[in-house]
Amino acid sequence: MSPHAKLISCLSLLLGTSITISSNHWVMAWTGLEINTLATIPLISKSHHPRAIEAAIKYFLVQAAASALLLFSSMINAWHTGQWDITQLTHPTACLLLTTAIAMKLGLVPFHFWFPEVLQGSPLTTALLLSTMMKFPPITILFLTSNSLNPPLLTFMAIASTALGGWMGLNQTQTRKILAFSSISHLGWMAIIILYNPKLTLLTFYLYTLMTSAVFLTLNSTKTLKLSTMMTSWTKAPMLNATLMPTLLSLAGLPPLTGFLPKWLIIQELTKQEMAPAATIIALLSLLSLFFYLRLTYHSTITLPPTSTNNMKQWHINKPTNTLIAILTSLSILLLPLSPAIMTIT
Repeated sequence: MSPHAKLISCLSLLLGTSITISSNHWVMAWTGLEINTLATIPLISKSHHPRAIEAAIKYFLVQAAASALLLFSSMINAWHTGQWDITQLTHPTACLLLTTAIAMKLGLVPFHFWFPEVLQGSPLTTALLLSTMMKFPPITILFLTSNSLNPPLLTFMAIASTALGGWMGLNQTQTRKILAFSSISHLGWMAIIILYNPKLTLLTFYLYTLMTSAVFLTLNSTKTLKLSTMMTSWTKAPMLNATLMPTLLSLAGLPPLTGFLPKWLIIQELTKQEMAPAATIIALLSLLSLFFYLRLTYHSTITLPPTSTNNMKQWHINKPTNTLIAILTSLSILLLPLSPAIMTIT
């Protein structure tokens, strides 16, 4: 892929995201989402591998269907109320269609089927964009329309996403698919709380983006695509592989680390809203995803593979330290003591 094409795609991504998150009109929000979709397709298919082409086609079809549903819901609302303002979504059918469209864009259950396949067919840097930046505009629309959403439907999709994200990730050996199901599981935590505390959803998304970026950039530096490769990558970058362990545990939400903060606040808020059963269920379902995070952690710290492997061990190379990975990893591990300050900001 030529540098000029890559620059145009990246600028288009920034433009589409900026248009969507700053618009009050449904047509402008739809335009930004379409620009994002068209700018992402070249980044997915740039390797010209059949799996990448397949991933690009799946991504285009799902995103086009979701954008059509979103435009259809806004037109129904405008037909009945005369309002094109995003915050004035009041018609019940329009609210239901919008919830479905955003669930398709984000990859919530039962519209999750495209996300692991697209991530598996994309390069690691593009997979990072799909897991973080591409989810920001739909979450912003959810934030703006949180008063109009369908509570039972969204709660069902949130719990189902947490369950399926943890369950399907147990049997995976490809790191991109594991992180895809991890994203689906985290989206369940974001979706269940957006009706009661939308700012907490944004905080959860920001912290998830921080931790996932650290994991993806580390895997990209060590060229780790499978668990069997992860077992032998410690010889190439020992320190980087060691810092991957606490970052993965933070993504799992274990207590002294940053990832514990959003889960703690969400369970606290659900309990305040007299939704203790939902909080208990989603906390227990997160144990499923904890298992495959622990398996990733075990594979990242193992010094010798338990069985014979055909992967060649690459000996330690003195590379310049990547400052961005160091900053992201530090923030992914050490932000929990700042939780009182973060809570006052939100």
